[in-house]
Amino acid sequence: MSYSIDLSGRVALVTGASSGLGAQFARTLAKAGACVVLAGRRIERLKTLRSEIEGNGGDAHVVALDVTDLDSIKSAVAHAETEVGTIDILINNSGVSRTQKLTEVGADDYDFVMDTNVRGAFFVAQEVGKRMLGRASGSAPGTFIGGRIVNIASMAGLRVLGQIGVYSMSKAAVIHMTRAMALEWGKHGINVNAICPGYIDTEINHHHWSTEQGRKLVDLLPRKRIGQPQDLDTALLMLCANESHFINGAVIQADDGFGV
Repeated sequence: MSYSIDLSGRVALVTGASSGLGAQFARTLAKAGACVVLAGRRIERLKTLRSEIEGNGGDAHVVALDVTDLDSIKSAVAHAETEVGTIDILINNSGVSRTQKLTEVGADDYDFVMDTNVRGAFFVAQEVGKRMLGRASGSAPGTFIGGRIVNIASMAGLRVLGQIGVYSMSKAAVIHMTRAMALEWGKHGINVNAICPGYIDTEINHHHWSTEQGRKLVDLLPRKRIGQPQDLDTALLMLCANESHFINGAVIQADDGFGV
């Protein structure tokens, strides 16, 4: 007997899809049958990813999105729903960080992280959530009642890490945001959960793992290894599945045991 998760007929919006985890999330959802809407600021990279997904038999579309701009959020969600239909799944993935001691953090540094990781994540989820709630109440069109929202937090939101204090604060806020949305929206069939990745090798940090500081960090990890983006596939698909209706408000650590 085999078991597979089929997302055929579902529309998934993935923010921060131009690289790293966002790009992998989009590939994974497309392989599972979802129509994926790739959202972000680097349009050319999104178009390249769209071509890749389509070349593998998937369905992908591109929308411009700056999560720090409320008008951009509203426009992107409206454009996505006009082009491909109502959004059933949101992967709220956009995020940024800066490496600094807390005494070095300026107002611009603080706002840079918080505006994307907290404010942006909240208003993206709110805009999509309003439309999901509208369908649940019958005031908006759509055949799929309910929805799935997956907020991408971090193990840093559960365990403070040195020199990324503001980032840790922002991801802790995302975790509580997830729980608040799950509590308020769950009765309408909208399941809101979070994934807290550990150290994952992406193009942004790939060079770091070969440095002396990076190797020292790897040595501190329980199994002395760095994860790959595809290591999050199973958790992602579980939370997006039609069958996951009983999972709401969960905060899933996918960190290879680092948080233990």
